[in-house]
Amino acid sequence: MKNRLEALRKARGIRQEELAAALEVSRQTIGSLENGRYNPSILLAFKIARYFGLAIEDIFIYEEGTS
Repeated sequence: MKNRLEALRKARGIRQEELAAALEVSRQTIGSLENGRYNPSILLAFKIARYFGLAIEDIFIYEEGTS
């Protein structure tokens, strides 16, 4: 699943470490999300969306036919 997490984070001047602390996850988790190596749990997706004040669909892009 593709996402806009890195672009959103950088646009707001937030470091991976800061975002990780706010979401109570590791910096490695943020890096993996940004690089598409890891898909978030629904709970983490909601936390990320709430943090940025956006809908989940505005951050995560689901493409039909991918897992």
